[in-house]
Amino acid sequence: MIFRKQALLVVDVQPSFAVPEGMIRDITALSRRLYTIATVERHDEAITPFERQLGWHPGADDDSLVPADRIFIKHGYLPPADAIDHLKSLGVDRVLVCGVQADTCCLAAGFMLFDAGLHPTLLKWLSIGSSLDRSADLGANLWRHHFGSVLYSADALRLDR
Repeated sequence: MIFRKQALLVVDVQPSFAVPEGMIRDITALSRRLYTIATVERHDEAITPFERQLGWHPGADDDSLVPADRIFIKHGYLPPADAIDHLKSLGVDRVLVCGVQADTCCLAAGFMLFDAGLHPTLLKWLSIGSSLDRSADLGANLWRHHFGSVLYSADALRLDR
């Protein structure tokens, strides 16, 4: 399949999560080659009850650890609808997704992108899973099952620019 326009969605690469330095470096390098948006999970117990239900919460003032053209603040697992609307307004047809929690937050983004008519593609080598599976294998398997598109290395990534 040939894609007219691609963008990168970086999910929750922020201080509250233990993100490997090498992954941050490699996502940063890719963000310099593609239009990039990033989500940052911020805690607001009135919106998402992380503390009450899970006994944990992300920082209230975290920022993205990678540069992006646009940053979208989110509360909970889903990216904000305005992030998806922004990608659609750019005429993007494929969204490369990477970041934290391939089996939850990245997967939630994949469902929203898919439902919006975009083609979500997980960049597994630039993703980590939740504490259940840090390797991101579970997330990649779920992603492949639901959306069919997972790239496992930079060699598989084709960029026109």
